[in-house]
Amino acid sequence: MAICASCGQENPEGARFCNACAASLDASPVEREQRKTVTIVFCDITGSTELSESTDPEALRGLLARYFARMKGIVESHGGSVEKFIGDAVMAVFGVPVTHEDDALRACRAAVEMRDALPELGIAGRIGVNTGEVVTGTEERLATGDAVNVAARLEQAAQPGEVLIGVETLRLVRPAVRVGEERGLDLKGKAQPVAAYPLLAATGELERSFSTPMVGRGRELQGLRDAFARADADRSCQLFTILGSAGVGKSRLAAEFFAGLESKVVRGRCLSYGEGITYWPVVEILKQFDALPEGDAARPLRSLLGETEEPGSAEEIAWGFRKLLELEAQQRSLVCVFDDLHWAEETLLDLVEHVADLSRDAPLLLLCMARPELLERRPSWGGGKWNATTVLLEPLDADETEQLLSELGEIPPELHDRIVQVAEGNPLFLEEMLALVRDSGGVEVEVPPTIQALLAARLDQLDPAERSVLEHGSVEGRTFHRGAVAALADGGAEVDGRLVALVRKELVRPDRTQLPGDDAYRFRHLLIRDAAYDGLPKATRADLHRRFAEWLQQHGEDLVELEEILGYHLEQAARYLAELGDADPQVADQASEHLVSAGLRSLWRGDVRAAGALFERALSLTRPHRLDVHLELELATALSGLDVQRAVAVAEAAADRAEQSGERPDELLARTVAAAERMEAGDCGADELEQLARSALPLLDAAADHAGLMHVWRALADVANMRGQFEERTRAAEQTIRCARRAHAQEVGLFDLHWSLLLGPRPASKALETLDAFLPEQPPPGPLACRAVLLAMLDRFDEARLLAAAVDEHTRELGHAGGSGDALSEVSLLAGDEARAAEYLRSYCEYLESIGALAELSTYAPMLGRVLCTLGDFDRAQLLAEQGRELGGPEDAMTQVLWRQVQASVLAHRGEHSAGERLAREAVAIADGTDMLWAQGDAYRDLAGVLEAGGRREKAIAAWREALRRYEHKEIVPLARKVSEQLAVLQEPI
Repeated sequence: MAICASCGQENPEGARFCNACAASLDASPVEREQRKTVTIVFCDITGSTELSESTDPEALRGLLARYFARMKGIVESHGGSVEKFIGDAVMAVFGVPVTHEDDALRACRAAVEMRDALPELGIAGRIGVNTGEVVTGTEERLATGDAVNVAARLEQAAQPGEVLIGVETLRLVRPAVRVGEERGLDLKGKAQPVAAYPLLAATGELERSFSTPMVGRGRELQGLRDAFARADADRSCQLFTILGSAGVGKSRLAAEFFAGLESKVVRGRCLSYGEGITYWPVVEILKQFDALPEGDAARPLRSLLGETEEPGSAEEIAWGFRKLLELEAQQRSLVCVFDDLHWAEETLLDLVEHVADLSRDAPLLLLCMARPELLERRPSWGGGKWNATTVLLEPLDADETEQLLSELGEIPPELHDRIVQVAEGNPLFLEEMLALVRDSGGVEVEVPPTIQALLAARLDQLDPAERSVLEHGSVEGRTFHRGAVAALADGGAEVDGRLVALVRKELVRPDRTQLPGDDAYRFRHLLIRDAAYDGLPKATRADLHRRFAEWLQQHGEDLVELEEILGYHLEQAARYLAELGDADPQVADQASEHLVSAGLRSLWRGDVRAAGALFERALSLTRPHRLDVHLELELATALSGLDVQRAVAVAEAAADRAEQSGERPDELLARTVAAAERMEAGDCGADELEQLARSALPLLDAAADHAGLMHVWRALADVANMRGQFEERTRAAEQTIRCARRAHAQEVGLFDLHWSLLLGPRPASKALETLDAFLPEQPPPGPLACRAVLLAMLDRFDEARLLAAAVDEHTRELGHAGGSGDALSEVSLLAGDEARAAEYLRSYCEYLESIGALAELSTYAPMLGRVLCTLGDFDRAQLLAEQGRELGGPEDAMTQVLWRQVQASVLAHRGEHSAGERLAREAVAIADGTDMLWAQGDAYRDLAGVLEAGGRREKAIAAWREALRRYEHKEIVPLARKVSEQLAVLQEPI
């Protein structure tokens, strides 16, 4: 009784497959449609016309028969197959039906033998050889693709008795052949010349060599253990990064470290689905903990887990994740692993560095594994940090290679040296080579010259049903689920048995499931997944990606990153269909919808890079068949903080398309956003922007386009800000928020409503009332900091100090070194504690300078100078005034007022009363041109001080009264009280 090679069950029939499996097999290897990398050989007789004229038809027929038979025999002796005879030409393919690891070299050997055999037959010929991807197993049973066409053109370009090979073939066989000088051929259908090389001889075997010396693993393992010991002893966070190419042993080194470890280990891996899936590894890690931290730190983590609709910002997520790791590590030492970090989004890399830089009093090892490409994106990764170590794994040396071979199992002695020679210390090469030997029954096989050829050869040896499981799993990714494979196979009766067989063959292994109630498997190496996926025709990939998305939508409701994953798979389907000339707008729109949803979530949590990438992917799918102005403007908004010029270009291009299609509301909306971005870049005036915005308002209002109205009101808020009209800016911000809520959009930072309320003319009590009405349930730090200052204005210092301190602590927890020093300084000033205010401002200015925020520094530097004047440090104050003047833009009213105030006070202190009064009055005039009551009051108060220093008592009293009027109107109670006291002193009889 035989065992079925597919399901492993007893087969009474004695055949290789039982009846059920035989019926379920898609096709034989020859008949299955696949994409494969093959090498094609074209051979043609030269002078065939003259030959037919000079040869008897019967003799010619016999000659051609011998020619075809000889060519066919040579091809097959080298493992190739003759696809067809065309007239007197022969087309042969190496790699069909079965791939060999050295197909390109086999083809070259066959071509040389064919060339040498032609004179023996009494004929002359020419040969072309080319390597590339083709589709095989079609109804015509022929390999098709550009690689075939190029091979035919090479044959036509060859001289009689010559073999021409293409550059891809030469790349695979260079160590084993001898060629002539490169030739640039102008081939039909090719825009650029195609390189070709005369093949002179096939001289030997393929060999591999590495330019870098082999190193062992002992030093790296000890370094890893030392880093963990430092973390444990110092109760510190250590960042240890293992870099290495695919298969070199990163995971093996980590596993050896874990083997003797009693501490808790949590792991997450980055996906290669493309930009946008930022927090997948974080979510994986979160699910490995029993509980989340208490308090506010849990909120952003719950948003990642889908337990709350309220999104957390990137900074809050990093802070919450750090707090969770610290909490766990305080119980016992913790190892947190990030695998495949070279695929991480920038925001995730920021998160890892945030944890490494800011974790305190908790023994924590961050173990990162990545390919060397990580350093191309982050050249300074780990550099300069006392708690960071980076190691680069190179191939195993000879002794370690022998040790690994002995652990992997018995090797046929006759294959030992070849395996060692080709693998050259790469553990993946060694493991897959031995697996291939075992799968082939230990008989002699050609040793693969590259890992790609090795994997292709191994997959070709699988039963078709097992390979189909791998191919269906590869559509989901490196980790895949049993249910998905069964669904894509249109029935999973035999899937379990085939998965067991694949586990036994060490192609996949069981993995942690992402979907409750389902089993997950993981390709042992990403390259195995890639080899399986690459073999699928694009039409099949498109269909499988679409069907997988349908399946996942029904079974993956609990996946936090569901929108990103659905968008990716539908995007792949849409792109493959478009490449095949069968574009499906409906599939493209479905993909775009999911990508936009994911992009909005990234934007709401402040991950603008990921949001921009997701929006761009969505637009690349929809732009060919329709205009989506709102999505174009979401992209412009995301780009605004990264590349203003690109944001302008996106918005203007959308406006041009809307104009061409006659959509006037959309055109004006897009032009308004473009103008707002141009104003940010200093290329547009407030008048131009206002005119566009007010032209767009009635049209968008009539269309009830709340999302569009949100953009327009935001632009009008920018206009008011530019003019220093903060009550108008407040009203515009309120309208922006209302439109955002009607459009179900995120209120990013309350659109700076809080700053408008703080600086504008609305009395502090009314401003506080307005702010509280608009604050969300979990307010961001900025609005809360302004709320603390408003409380201080109203003389509610106990509340103000508590809130400002809490906001400062939270802001620093999020990784901002400056904290809320601006709010703390304002509260201290209002309380009359100038010394403490100066300390807060000095620290905040240093922070702004360190991050290059020069526009903000231009305001806060003279603000510090003004406080130093009250403390008598006029020399330092003058330097800060000059800094503000140099850095501040002419349209920045606040900065222009402040540096003049400080310089006026310095001049008055030096006795230069006339010059001081001139600058002080300039400050008053600029402030009076705005509605910033607080700034006006301060300007008049400083003018009064200058006038008083110059002995002009009556004019000083008038200035003090003007300051008091503004402070009282704004309800700045502490300052109004101080000014009243000063007036009382000045008005006493002399």
